Amino acid sequence: MSTTRQHPPGGLGREPDGTGPASAVPADRQWRTLSLRQASGIVPMARDFARQALYDWGWLPASGADRRAAAEDVLLVVSELVTNACLHAEGPDELRIACSPKMLRVEVVDGGAGQPAPRTPHRAGRPGGHGMFIVQRLCLDWGVTRTADQPGKTVWAELAAPA
Repeated sequence: MSTTRQHPPGGLGREPDGTGPASAVPADRQWRTLSLRQASGIVPMARDFARQALYDWGWLPASGADRRAAAEDVLLVVSELVTNACLHAEGPDELRIACSPKMLRVEVVDGGAGQPAPRTPHRAGRPGGHGMFIVQRLCLDWGVTRTADQPGKTVWAELAAPA
């Protein structure tokens, strides 16, 4: 993977099962996956990748303020989850985004053993530590999935599709 262009123009990464473009995925759920291993500029690359997926899925260009806010929420959640993996888990391995008619799911896979959690108590004026609080506030749900006998985790978050 090039460090100057992370994926070819119009390239959206592979599907989670490696089978190819999203057109092979059932219409009710479309996936995009981006490898982030050994990449540079990971957070902007992840945001650009997510933005392209939102265009492809019709979330962008937004026709109104609510749709625009929903798309910006997705991009912020992607930024926060990828940044947390950079800061606390030696970097993310992969970004996955799935879209269905009612929601969008963001997954960040990393090799870290830590357990992300919102800082409690949350103090808005205190620098740093707001990432998971933001994710918690913007998402329908979020969590961590681990695979037995394998290091690392998948941090996931689900956001409502715009009306």
